Amino acid sequence: MGTSTSSCRWSKPAGSCRPLRSAPRMARRAYDAADHCCQPASALNDAERKKLTTIVITVRFADMKFATRLNSFVSGGDVSAALRRVAATDAIDYVDLNYPEHFENLDPAAMKALLDELGLTLNGTATRFRKQFVAGEFSNPDETIRRAAIDLAKEAIDASATCGSDLLTVWLGFDGYDFTFQKDYAKDLQRIVEAFQELADYRPDFRISIEYKPYEERVHSMINSFGQTLDIIKRIDRPNLGATLDFAHMLMAGDQPGFGASLLLEDGKLFGIHLNDGNNAHDDGLMIGSIHPFETMEMIYFLLRYEWDGVIYFDTFPIREDAQDEAETNRATVELFFEKVKAVGVDRITDVIRSQDGIAAQQLRNELLGIGASKYAAELTR
Repeated sequence: MGTSTSSCRWSKPAGSCRPLRSAPRMARRAYDAADHCCQPASALNDAERKKLTTIVITVRFADMKFATRLNSFVSGGDVSAALRRVAATDAIDYVDLNYPEHFENLDPAAMKALLDELGLTLNGTATRFRKQFVAGEFSNPDETIRRAAIDLAKEAIDASATCGSDLLTVWLGFDGYDFTFQKDYAKDLQRIVEAFQELADYRPDFRISIEYKPYEERVHSMINSFGQTLDIIKRIDRPNLGATLDFAHMLMAGDQPGFGASLLLEDGKLFGIHLNDGNNAHDDGLMIGSIHPFETMEMIYFLLRYEWDGVIYFDTFPIREDAQDEAETNRATVELFFEKVKAVGVDRITDVIRSQDGIAAQQLRNELLGIGASKYAAELTR
């Protein structure tokens, strides 16, 4: 089970385990269902059956932590109503918030009170830089605007901490270029490095996570790939700075999600996972596993192998679909993929990987589909 000596099911390096923060909400569900657990199914009404279904899910996946994209639930700008819908979604106990977008009508203290009321835990806050920053955030040629971007990120850190989180995710959508001769690459990258160093030093107990994307909003992003992300992490050189991997962004960059996850996990620098899917060229935000099920399962395998204990965030964009149904479908898919990987066995998958045998890998994929165990793979890994 990897190199960690932690007792967590999927955790960061030894000693970094955190208790399940949504346990009180799960306990309430268990208590509500207990009155009916000994009755025959035929004696239960629909609401009671739903309670029992929820508690079964809770027991089986109590150590899995899920968050979903709040903007999929927002209608008419009503953040409070959106949070209530998220709270009513089965097995979604965490939420991510955008700053300043989701705090415009709720200050951090009021947001914390609402989250507590709903039984939701804030996983983290993400910066959202809007029109003021279209020429760049941390590499903006106007130092006044650059300073405003850094200050906005510091405000987001403070808001997130007030709400009980220790994580800020930063995606620099405008730090890039559209034409040749438009960017002083080395010097502008250094300005980005210095901005992140300032953020990391602002609160050393708070985690800063870089989310990369190869393009959009600009034609080319300054932090445009997994390799570039690794490089800038080393340049910034702060223990509380890591990366968030967005599955669709990795596909857009031509990166292999499992490859990126394994390297960050090895270094203890994987601070966030955004699961979704797409057709590689754009940030499609499709349902998890709908296009790349095997790449998703490979990433999940590495999460299990390294016993990562973070929150899995569903960064999908339901437009014609009901957001609640879509989130619950994503949850069911991820749970199924975890079950499939665990049923085959992390150690056995590791043996197949280390053999570097293409036939064994294909037969392993067949087995993950439920086609049946392979004699070839079994003999190879015996």
